[in-house]
Amino acid sequence: MIVEEIMKTKVYTVTPTVSIADTMRLMEEKKIRHIPVINGEQELVGIVTLTDIREAAPSIFRANEHVEDLQRPVDSIMKKNVITGHPLDFVEEIAAVFYEHKIGCLPITNDQKLVGIVTETDLLRTLVELTGAHQPGSQIEIRVPNLAGKLSDITSIIKGRKANILSVLVYPDKKNDQYKILVIRLQTMNPTALIEDLKQSGHDVLWPNLPGVSL
Repeated sequence: MIVEEIMKTKVYTVTPTVSIADTMRLMEEKKIRHIPVINGEQELVGIVTLTDIREAAPSIFRANEHVEDLQRPVDSIMKKNVITGHPLDFVEEIAAVFYEHKIGCLPITNDQKLVGIVTETDLLRTLVELTGAHQPGSQIEIRVPNLAGKLSDITSIIKGRKANILSVLVYPDKKNDQYKILVIRLQTMNPTALIEDLKQSGHDVLWPNLPGVSL
């Protein structure tokens, strides 16, 4: 999946000369936490976060002091070295960027022009959709040797039970790097017979560990 499939294309923005106060009002009105700053050519020049606004605003205990600070242009508090993505980047790659840089949003640019934005919420929603966690079903975890063909063996057994696969995730076995864990989400609420088939075929089913289902 690429970024342009999940990014928001309707992006609320401000220009560098807009006041901090007006930027804060826009954030409150639209219930957003990040605002890209663009110039007259729609090029990204900075970004302002809710944290930046809070740090610039007077304390609630001194609301009447230094109110002129909020009339400063937003470019006085914006971050200028902005990490960006491209519409054709893979979602997995930008998720790694979020994790590595501990950011809450990623402006998406093409030829330096702002074309969209991706937030943590967008990534979380995408993860839920990709894993099928929002659909009724059940989940099976299987420990398999890290060898070619193991996933094919398992999907053949699933096909034999006419079960529909919603998603497949693979991650390494932390206890033994010669193995990996397959997490398969199925569109069935009762996988008991399938689990029995898997175990009878010699597969190590970690979850669910159903009583009475064994080799």
